[in-house]
Amino acid sequence: MSILEIALASHIWARRHEKRQLLVPDDADALKVLLRIAFVVVAFTLLIAGLNLAAGKPQMVAEGSAPVVTGR
Repeated sequence: MSILEIALASHIWARRHEKRQLLVPDDADALKVLLRIAFVVVAFTLLIAGLNLAAGKPQMVAEGSAPVVTGR
């Protein structure tokens, strides 16, 4: 290998090693991820609720007994 190839390979290895060290998450990153997940869940829930209201049939949890349970 020439000196240039060795230097280039060394530089590439150093850059990859540097990126691995930067990918270690800390507590602030974990909090940001949890907040984003919570926001997505709330937004999706509100979207589904809005679509159900727009369709004119809101979903009720305790609307009545399920037909499978009453058929036993």
